[in-house]
Amino acid sequence: MEDKRRYFLEIAYDGTAYHGWQVQPNAITVQEKLNQALATFFREPIETLGAGRTDTGVHAKQLYLHLDTANKSIVQNPEKCIHALNALLPYDIAVKNIYAVANDAHARFDATARSYAYHVHFKKDPFLVHKSWFIRDIPDIEKMNAAAKLLLGKKDFSCFSKSNTQVFTNICTVTEARWEQNADSIVFHISADRFLRNMVRATVGTLLEVGLKGKPITYVNEVLESKSRSKAGVSVPAHGLYLTQVIYPYIN
Repeated sequence: MEDKRRYFLEIAYDGTAYHGWQVQPNAITVQEKLNQALATFFREPIETLGAGRTDTGVHAKQLYLHLDTANKSIVQNPEKCIHALNALLPYDIAVKNIYAVANDAHARFDATARSYAYHVHFKKDPFLVHKSWFIRDIPDIEKMNAAAKLLLGKKDFSCFSKSNTQVFTNICTVTEARWEQNADSIVFHISADRFLRNMVRATVGTLLEVGLKGKPITYVNEVLESKSRSKAGVSVPAHGLYLTQVIYPYIN
């Protein structure tokens, strides 16, 4: 039997119609649709492994996955392969690039950094439904940015994690945490070496406690030191969240 080669696919998707990334019983997921399209194209069962999981309704502007196949068409004409896969996929999932990688390359474990953005808007807009979170009151951005700086560095983020998650550590190193203000909206940008489940949505909810509800900037430190999810703010809705970038040492 011919040896299989490993490939990375760079994809993007609108998560509105899906119960997250990962295959699960009795629910439609992004990974399920990709596996089906890949199996049809390669005419063999294909199993993919993604850089991480996104929850129901969360979007991805960039996510990588890896797969193994002996099919030569992916190397011989990658553009044709991308075109064919996109024709097989639903309108809300797109393959952007294909990379041949070493056979031990791993889409999840080799990622050195990930970035997310959370979108909030203040004027009712039917075109932003399922794409951004609508709130009526405008928070204090300057105060929230001061609070966001307290997230930077290597810290225990247990307070922002879903309970009963199977991870070996809750320590993450955050390299960026800031709010960007636009005319009728704000966007929270956060980058780290790794993220816990629900971490970004709980972080945004906690910062809004400072920007909207009058909590002091030091409230963020109190929450971090508590290591308790009950001390942090609520998890904001999933539809405002986007995975924006995943970085690997061997992909530009």
